[in-house]
Amino acid sequence: MPISSETHTSESVPTRVHGVSVVVPVYRGAETIAALVEELDKLGGSRDTAAGFAYRVDEIILVHDHGPDRSDVVLKELERAYPQVRPVWLSRNFGQDAATIAGMAAARGDWIVTMDEDGQHDPAFIGDFLDAALTQRADLVYSKPVNTRPHGFLRNITSRGAKIVLATVFAFPDSTRFESYRLIRGDIGRQLAEVASNGVYLDVALTWVVGNTAQVPVQLRAEGREESGYNYRRLFSLFWKMVLCSGTRGLRLVSVLGVTLALAGGVMATWVVYHALTDSGGDPEGWASLMMVMLLCSGAILFSLGLIAEYLGVALHVLVGKPLYLTVQSPTPRPDDREPLPTAPRGTDPGEH
Repeated sequence: MPISSETHTSESVPTRVHGVSVVVPVYRGAETIAALVEELDKLGGSRDTAAGFAYRVDEIILVHDHGPDRSDVVLKELERAYPQVRPVWLSRNFGQDAATIAGMAAARGDWIVTMDEDGQHDPAFIGDFLDAALTQRADLVYSKPVNTRPHGFLRNITSRGAKIVLATVFAFPDSTRFESYRLIRGDIGRQLAEVASNGVYLDVALTWVVGNTAQVPVQLRAEGREESGYNYRRLFSLFWKMVLCSGTRGLRLVSVLGVTLALAGGVMATWVVYHALTDSGGDPEGWASLMMVMLLCSGAILFSLGLIAEYLGVALHVLVGKPLYLTVQSPTPRPDDREPLPTAPRGTDPGEH
């Protein structure tokens, strides 16, 4: 059930206090998540936004996504230290989107804020998000960074290129901002989490159910760790997931590719016939060109078959019921978390009872 919003009264008009649930997927957050929770804890009391709306962070949902570090140990310590912290334990690594959706399913606030674990998202902008949502009547508010992302040049340029490809080739909606720092209306977020299936990309799924969106300028901070939690392989995997989640446009591109190659083949056949009829030198030369065309066509065919197979794979996962995520009651036990076994007295046969 959603957390009930309280009101505090001034001398004349009662003011509603908007409850906010903050969802943070944690993959490699052992070094950074404690500082972020400390910042969010300061927003636990009721405070007013710049436009005069009252809000408070009622709960901090930390979703453990089985990273390679000791994030689970840190999350258990934070749970004991902060009453607002609620860990959600996934059975294995499912990825950022699935972890975020798992946190949304567990959230109970009027509004859900999703943000990264690495500290580059400043919680101070939550009030600005709420102002934008209430004044513009928006159910979804995205952050809009005003500074260059604190990554290397190559990663920034590839990220920008990927967004351009998704927006132009795969016709992603303009409202899809690809930003993990966002504010979502609580009831929409919870219901979307219930129906989201395997293979879904969160921002695309939000465009299916949200009509009004807004943006808030934010200043990104440097990450609180030296190495990013996303390498290029994971980033490409995320990009490919967006492509497959974009609908059937990828399959339409396969058809366009086939028509294009057929037209190119017709033009080349016409040229060959014309060359054979008008050139008295014999057969037209061009074995290198022929091999290039064969490689191009065979590559296009294999790419098309691979893309179709990827779509079939996504459909198969949904058909057989592969879950988007699975939560458990506690993190995977570590050897140093177990109670020490009692030591048998010296001279006693361990097999005796």
